[in-house]
Amino acid sequence: MDALTPTRERRLLWLLALTQFTIIMDFMVMMPLGPQIMDAFAITPAAFATAVSAYSWCSGLSGLLAATYIDRFDRRRLLLCVYALFALSNLACALAGSFSLLLFARAFAGLTGGVLGSVIMAIVTDVIPPARRGAATGTIMTAFSLAAIAGVPAGVMLGARFTWAAPFLLLVVLSVAIWLACARVAPSLSAHLARGTPPLKEVLPDLGRLLVLPRHLNAFVLTFTMMVSQMMVIPFISPMLVANHGVEPQRLSWIYMAGGAATFFTSRAIGRLADRYGRRYMFRVFVLLSVLPVMFVTHLPTLPFFLIVPVFAVFMVVLSGRMVPMHALMTTVPAPSQRGAFLSANSAIMALGTGCGAWLGGLMLSITPAGHIDGYGTNGWAAVALVLLACAWISRVKAVDEPVSPASLESAGVQANR
Repeated sequence: MDALTPTRERRLLWLLALTQFTIIMDFMVMMPLGPQIMDAFAITPAAFATAVSAYSWCSGLSGLLAATYIDRFDRRRLLLCVYALFALSNLACALAGSFSLLLFARAFAGLTGGVLGSVIMAIVTDVIPPARRGAATGTIMTAFSLAAIAGVPAGVMLGARFTWAAPFLLLVVLSVAIWLACARVAPSLSAHLARGTPPLKEVLPDLGRLLVLPRHLNAFVLTFTMMVSQMMVIPFISPMLVANHGVEPQRLSWIYMAGGAATFFTSRAIGRLADRYGRRYMFRVFVLLSVLPVMFVTHLPTLPFFLIVPVFAVFMVVLSGRMVPMHALMTTVPAPSQRGAFLSANSAIMALGTGCGAWLGGLMLSITPAGHIDGYGTNGWAAVALVLLACAWISRVKAVDEPVSPASLESAGVQANR
């Protein structure tokens, strides 16, 4: 395809960011709706947790399976098709008349969301030159900020004002509007098809080789480690604030909005810094900067609420700052012919790490007789240990065009893949 004009490129990036926004909001909004959903379907907290987990695990599964076919289609057609299914999954959530139907709808949403994340990053990599890819990745990652600033608070308010299904109906409306804009702006992206695709009988062996290729495997280890580290801390922030510090649940939206607003402005700036000074360097900088906020949050002293809000804004900025250069580096790891499959597999690893991190973090916590959450500090120490391991490991993550020593190539037996 011809290069996009700057105006059309910006429009495409922001539309992809809005698409990512609906995916993130779909995942995040379930948790604050927990009490209403449990009451509506008369289910236990354990059953509700199953519904939340269904999204993450199915997202990982779909991302891994997408690696077998994502490079066989025009990116634009695949984006529009899967996003339409995503909108239908949210409609199914809103109309679910029983918990079993809601569970199925959440699993379906996870299946579509996992593929969409891979397609979005594949489009960014196809359209944006490597020299500007960090800034572009930062734009896409503002979706988290938008979800925190507007998506989750709006969903919580709609759920409280009407019913738990209202946020999912809002997602349907937003998805339809964004789908129409994508159909108008997104270009056809099929250059990767000119290189040819293997027959289906070779797909699974190719996927196996893709997963175990040393260059890819090193990247997957980094992704998994980072997600486990983050999810050992993030899901338990709100319960900890409510149980241990007496923060009223309705005030939690101010924390989300403050952190989201801060990262909205910093993500793109961090992306530009990664382009200028190097992705590994900026990753290491933000890893080291994140140690103190993570330890402070997981050992939070008694503070007035007006001080808690800026503390968590800083916390979210530095955690977001670690992910922007890491995601930008990931786009450089695979060969062009494997880019879509690699990014799909990497999204699956992210979902797996998300589920494992939350599960491990929950195992390390306990409830005291007074109703307080105990053990959160231990989660913080474990999270810091893992992220420091990732800081050392990132030197092993190599771009496809980076020189590798002949001894390493020979020992890995991958000369033919270079």
